[in-house]
Amino acid sequence: MARHTFVVFTNPVEGREDEFNDWYDNRHLSDVLAVQGFVAAQRFRLSETDPAQEFPHRYLALYEVDTEDLEKVTLALAAAGDSGAMMISGSLDRPDAIAKYFTPITERVTAETFD
Repeated sequence: MARHTFVVFTNPVEGREDEFNDWYDNRHLSDVLAVQGFVAAQRFRLSETDPAQEFPHRYLALYEVDTEDLEKVTLALAAAGDSGAMMISGSLDRPDAIAKYFTPITERVTAETFD
């Protein structure tokens, strides 16, 4: 089975960050993982650094997708959204979101790999 990573950059609508995080953590992750092919997910927030990092998105979600037919998974994800099976919160800044699939081109390596 081929493993892909679905990378999603998002922001909440101004003033609705708590609602956004509640929806994402308690509803959206499970809705996406209910789509055949999606097997794991993890969310991240842009780290606070000094100086501050300049980046247009504050949130990142990484989804692991196991499939030989990425088009089928993509269509199933869209169908879940279109059917109402996957509710999209109004707290998500949808026009600003970016979602892309990536396919690995190397094996995973660690620091020990190069020792």
